[in-house]
Amino acid sequence: MNILTVNLLFSTFVFWVAARIYLLPKLPELQPQAVILPILLLHRLRHLGLMFLAPGSTYAGIPPHFAYPAAIGDLLAAFLALAAIPVVFRNVPAARLLVWIFNVEGTVDLLVAITLATIYGASAYMGPAYWIPAFWVPALLVTHYIALVVLWKHWTIPAQSVPSRT
Repeated sequence: MNILTVNLLFSTFVFWVAARIYLLPKLPELQPQAVILPILLLHRLRHLGLMFLAPGSTYAGIPPHFAYPAAIGDLLAAFLALAAIPVVFRNVPAARLLVWIFNVEGTVDLLVAITLATIYGASAYMGPAYWIPAFWVPALLVTHYIALVVLWKHWTIPAQSVPSRT
C-alpha cells in the first residue's frame, strides 16, 4: 500500500468521524437546504482539480490518463455545484434533481480519479498537488456521502394533492 492511499484512507476516516459525531445526528432537525448549500459551496472549489494539468503543481510525467479525467471531472462537478446553488437557495422544485445529478457525477468522478491514480501510479507525480488526494478528496467523499443521506432520507418531495372527484 502506498503512502497516498494511507493518507486518503485516514483523512477520510477523520472527516467521517467528524460528520458522524457533529452532523449526521442533527440531520433530522435541519432543513435539507441548510445542509446542502455549504456542501455545494465547498464543491464549487473543485476547479482546484485543474492543478493536475498545471505545470509546477505536479511533477513532470504525471500520467495524462489520470490527470485529464481527474481535472475535467472536478471542473464539471464545480460547474454542477455552481448551477445548483441558486436553485437550492431559492428552493426551486428542480433543486433536488440537480443536487442528485451533482452528487452522482461528483462521487463517480472521485472514485474514477482514485482508481486511475492507483492504476497509473500517479501518486509519484503529485508534487505540490499531493494535498488534493491526501486532504481534499477525503473531505469531498464524506460530503458526498452526507448529501446522499440528505437526498435519500431527509429531502422529501411533498405529495401532490390529487383533485377530488365529486
